[in-house]
Amino acid sequence: MLFGLGMVCASHGQWYAGGMGGLSTLSADGRTIITQESTAISLYKPENGASLHLFAGKHWREYLSVQGSYVWNRNALQFTETRVEGGQETTFEQKRTSSQNAGSLDGLIYFRPRASRFRPYVAGGLGMVRVSSEAGAVVVAKGAVALPPERFAATRVFWRTAVGIDVRVAAGWRFRYSFWETLSANPISRELRPRGQRNLANFQNMFGFVREF
Repeated sequence: MLFGLGMVCASHGQWYAGGMGGLSTLSADGRTIITQESTAISLYKPENGASLHLFAGKHWREYLSVQGSYVWNRNALQFTETRVEGGQETTFEQKRTSSQNAGSLDGLIYFRPRASRFRPYVAGGLGMVRVSSEAGAVVVAKGAVALPPERFAATRVFWRTAVGIDVRVAAGWRFRYSFWETLSANPISRELRPRGQRNLANFQNMFGFVREF
């Protein structure tokens, strides 16, 4: 009886692994503080960048899967800060790059059985992300500016949600599309003067393939 139960449980499980590439879009942030004595404005503006997603997991039940994920992305940034106080202005614009390396455990809930050709799903995951940034060229500098550090980095907990679909294209192979939204504390905003106030959101459109074993 125990042997039979073990065979039934094993039949429900199927391992898989895959990789995806796509586009990463970071959220922007900024802040303005105006008083009778001074005006201070800061912001950073991100550009779209490349993203890579590697994963491996198991289909535990007909509609439930669990996977481990590694995600990397790289984006260009532009820092802008202006301060006017006592009739004196300090302003700078600086080009920077940012990168994120993240690992997570994700759960996927499918809406159609495993035998279906089209399997839409929703997913959620919790993990850790390492956000780093390096300085580039200073485009404009007026007055005695105080630039951000040449390099800064921080590790933060994040929560990720996603929607997507797996499409069977051959025996043991599926094409996967996924749209991810990752939310974490914002080490980039921390370096603005005045400091930004928003969390960091990372939106990723990803395309790739899944190999089932």
